[in-house]
Amino acid sequence: MPTVLVTGANRGLGLEFCRQYADTGWNVIACCRNPAQADELSALRQRYASIQIEALDVTHLDQIDKLSKKLSDASIDVLINNAGVYDDNRSSGFGQLDYQAWQHSLLINALAPMKMAEAFLPQIKRGDKKLIVNVSSLMGSVSDNDSGGSILYRSSKAALNAAMKSLSIGLRNQNIGVLIMHPGWVQTDMGGANALIDSKTSVSGMCAVINGFTLAQSGFFIKYDGKPMPW
Repeated sequence: MPTVLVTGANRGLGLEFCRQYADTGWNVIACCRNPAQADELSALRQRYASIQIEALDVTHLDQIDKLSKKLSDASIDVLINNAGVYDDNRSSGFGQLDYQAWQHSLLINALAPMKMAEAFLPQIKRGDKKLIVNVSSLMGSVSDNDSGGSILYRSSKAALNAAMKSLSIGLRNQNIGVLIMHPGWVQTDMGGANALIDSKTSVSGMCAVINGFTLAQSGFFIKYDGKPMPW
């Protein structure tokens, strides 16, 4: 059976990715910082024997290398870089920017996904789908930004988009695809209760895009419903 690796798998979109892929018979490598505290993920593991839970804190890039070494014999069809963070707050806007938090945002939202792609490239090459998926945000769009604010989050997602666009060009000759996805405004801990859609709707849409992916789409910035997003 095909295999998907998901980061930030203990809640929100990551948990829903694990649920939907396991439900369709995929092997799922579910990565999160503290598996012992991931109650919902552990419960999901009890339902699906195809789910394998691995400890991974993406803020420690050496942990990514260690996990890749542990899974050196695996074949990964789809790598989903889902782990993300929103570090902006009302007290740390321009004039009071928290530069340490900004570095944290860039590390998790941009550097870690690229490190995942580097570290797991051998496993992805062995997969059939050969696809790297990145959960980004419309807030990473420069041309769409007409409201300002959220400097930390916007810049980190814009960095992710730019880096993965470049990666898509570099990996094309190896038949490895890269997708950059906007999940919509989703009712998660990050999106809040007033968001427009739930995790099931967002993830089912993204899975449909992933399932229908062709290499001609590599490097595209796409909404969960398949619509192209502005850079």
